Amino acid sequence: MTIRLHCFGESGHSYKAALALSMQGVDWTPEFIDFFNGETRSDAYRRDVNAMGEAPVLVDGDTHLTQSAVIQAYLSDRTGRFGGASLEEAREILRWQFWDNHKLSSQAGMLRFLMNFLPEEKRPTAVIDFTANRLRSAYAVLDAHLDGRDWIVGDALTNADLTCCGYLYYPEPFGFVRADWPHIDAWLARLSEQPGWAHPYDLMPRAFPPNAPTKEAT
Repeated sequence: MTIRLHCFGESGHSYKAALALSMQGVDWTPEFIDFFNGETRSDAYRRDVNAMGEAPVLVDGDTHLTQSAVIQAYLSDRTGRFGGASLEEAREILRWQFWDNHKLSSQAGMLRFLMNFLPEEKRPTAVIDFTANRLRSAYAVLDAHLDGRDWIVGDALTNADLTCCGYLYYPEPFGFVRADWPHIDAWLARLSEQPGWAHPYDLMPRAFPPNAPTKEAT
């Protein structure tokens, strides 16, 4: 049975799951979530798809999973890939997934939303500046960690990499310029050369087509 992933192209957390599916060669299909028109806040979505009102959601037969790190772990259990070469590596992967979701992706996702998906007159300048400063600290941590390393954990690609890259390929501005962070830049280039890699807008359906103006979420 084909795995279904409820997702949308603008979602970096959805990308973490979609990229894991693609790079593991799993048979899957995306199901578009109309996030910007309020689908995740609807009673039907919270009742039938995800009570937390979030994306992504993976459906594999009777298995329904939410949270990208849980989805990645489930796929690794199925395929034996990207979960680490030892128990110690598995714990280290989990450590980076927690760090990313607290320090990197949560901040990048919020900043990208405020800078690109709200009307300009509603963008909170003070919040944007505060979040951008926090993100620079996170970029510095990741860049320093990748100095002399090909991958975040161990000697091979793992879910730590598929997690921490979640927002870093998006073209919209959110305080991240690859050239400013040479070790992150080299790592992203290395990851994009791996079999099954694809850009988020090539993996998942988008709410906004290329060059279309964005709009305020309802």
